[in-house]
Amino acid sequence: MRAERADRAGRAGRAARAGQRPGFQLFRDDWGIPHVRAGGARELAYGQGYVTALDRAWQLHVEQRRVLGTSAAFLGADAADWDGLARRTRLADTARRCYERLYADTAAWVAAYAEGVSDALADGAHERAPEFARTGSEPAPWEPWTPLGVWLSTHLLFAGFPAKLWRGELTRRLGPDAVPLFATDGPGTAGSNGWLVTGDRTASGAALLAGDPHRFVEDPGVYQQIHLAAPGCDVVGLAVPGVPGLAHFGHTGQVAWAITNAMADYQDLYRERLRRTGGAVEAYGPGGWEEVAAHTETYQVAGGEPVTVEVVETARGTVVVGGPDAGPLPGEEGETEAANALALRHHPRVSGRLGFETLPALLTARTVAEVSAAVDPWVEPVNVLLAADTEGGLLHRAAGYVPRRPAANRLGPVPAWEADHAWQDEPEPLPEAPAASWAEPGLAVMANERGLAGPLGTEFAPPYRADRIRALLTARTGWRAADMAAVHTDTHLASARPLLALVRRLDPAGRGESARHLRERLLAWDRHMAAESVDAARYAAFRAEVVRLLAAHPALAGLTGPAGPARADGYPPVFRPWLFATARIAYALESLLTGGPVAEDERPALVAAALEAAAEDDTEQPWGALHRLAPWQAVASGEEWPSVGGDHDCVLSTSSLPGITHLFARGPAARYVWDLARRDDSLWAVPFGASGVPGDPHARDQLPLWREGGLVPVVTDFARLRPVPLPTPSDRSPAR
Repeated sequence: MRAERADRAGRAGRAARAGQRPGFQLFRDDWGIPHVRAGGARELAYGQGYVTALDRAWQLHVEQRRVLGTSAAFLGADAADWDGLARRTRLADTARRCYERLYADTAAWVAAYAEGVSDALADGAHERAPEFARTGSEPAPWEPWTPLGVWLSTHLLFAGFPAKLWRGELTRRLGPDAVPLFATDGPGTAGSNGWLVTGDRTASGAALLAGDPHRFVEDPGVYQQIHLAAPGCDVVGLAVPGVPGLAHFGHTGQVAWAITNAMADYQDLYRERLRRTGGAVEAYGPGGWEEVAAHTETYQVAGGEPVTVEVVETARGTVVVGGPDAGPLPGEEGETEAANALALRHHPRVSGRLGFETLPALLTARTVAEVSAAVDPWVEPVNVLLAADTEGGLLHRAAGYVPRRPAANRLGPVPAWEADHAWQDEPEPLPEAPAASWAEPGLAVMANERGLAGPLGTEFAPPYRADRIRALLTARTGWRAADMAAVHTDTHLASARPLLALVRRLDPAGRGESARHLRERLLAWDRHMAAESVDAARYAAFRAEVVRLLAAHPALAGLTGPAGPARADGYPPVFRPWLFATARIAYALESLLTGGPVAEDERPALVAAALEAAAEDDTEQPWGALHRLAPWQAVASGEEWPSVGGDHDCVLSTSSLPGITHLFARGPAARYVWDLARRDDSLWAVPFGASGVPGDPHARDQLPLWREGGLVPVVTDFARLRPVPLPTPSDRSPAR
């Protein structure tokens, strides 16, 4: 029944595209941020899609092609591994399936957004983006289900299921006792800061909600500032380009919400035994050998040969590693019943549900109770949510779907042929923290630590960011929106304490003069990773030497040697960031220096050797000279990117790879402060600007502010905005 309603909605939307474009108005503020006003919910969704394509045509094109597994056809070999994964996981088919399960109103709303994207491309939006000409690529119309595909593509690796490959390798190479030593968010993980200060601690007497999502910084940005208004709906927030509504961060005037990654574990990997029997592929499940779905697909690679992949789906999920013709998985060589494939199981593929009913419901929410009800059907990613309303309501809860299954499923790949590893019918209960239970009265913090969502996950961020935010916020009262920039940009590095404690215990006698001088400087350092700090740079250089020496230590050679997990032939290259042992060692530095395979009596000598090595370079340069932004671009621009302070465990979480590079690609993908006293006193910023068009005045205008922690004002009064005429409808583009 739902499928029929969704199909009717899609047909109605396509018919509407043959006539006049649904009516909406576009306005912009001084920062080029789009403000869309329309006469109804579907017209508003259409307008959001249209203006997003005006500003982000190239970005939307790349995202659409990533969903389809056809991006390598114009991006080249660097995109080929992703295209293979998209096809093997059946991303596009899953998006179609989830679209067909939507309620009719939601399906029509999503379809209207896709229509807006297609019509803007047809009206020449893509002609503003030089990347199309540079890559010889042409836009194509969006299907009604494409926004769901963009969401799936963006978040497929968000939960970090490849970390289970890492834990499996860790267990095999160092034993199960090593797993807890590395149980911290690693280089492939996305996190965020978020905090809520109630009226008792603010100057206005109303709540403030602030934070910054940490993701891989991409150009154009992964978040879009936008204002959406229609009868019964007036909301400002950060949208994901290619997806309607404001899933993560929004303010309706009466209620505001924000999320962080819950670090929950909700995707499983199953070890599969596959074989060919005649023309069929079979998998060995709990009931014995069973035929499974299998077919091949071929995709093009610009500048290279076409790639053919076999798409196999068992009763557990889609095969992402190995296949019926592959040898045993790494570590299973010589076993009598060796597995030769891994299958991914995740809820949208299993159920055909993604939770998009949440998105239009959030736009009309007026209270925290309505926000909570809106997120009840949400599926993934699993988030921790904070919300506050103008009536004093507060909300702190988890949202999403976490399957109930044995604990072993969370740790690593489990055997497909054992029925005990099946998912149960009912999911895990989602925790909620009433305001009366908050550890600090009038204050809630979420920073990916093991807290509210602890029962749902395995690896969490260390508590340093959360503890520092609490300390800063409890140090005073009378907070105003503009004051929050000081919290966003705090550079104190509490995680330096364990390593510096080892430095303090070193006997300076017997050290060279340079090493003694460096030891004194490190111990006197204020532990702030400020961009202008030379001592911060010296600490980073010393830490890098510690990481390199640990990586070379015989006790860890099984992870970092020529046959280390990142180089294992049995794993596709797309998973290698999770298997990169040196980066894992860098993020687990504290644990490895206080326990683990390196003997306690060896650690002082290792630290001393690192100190001597770091002291050989006496270059006096600030941290910012080394620590520069390195954003991902589908087509590199050759720009020089700015220096920024911070570090992985700072509130200003700009995550480099110690021991590998001081450059960072992961950091604040946006900043926001939602003011519940008066929405237009709210503030926000993104790394680059509102426009994704190179050379546009608003393509880089927020970059200097973002670098320094500055924020731009939120404007929602249409009388203060500039109306923008829209292009005349045209049939001249292949996107029509």
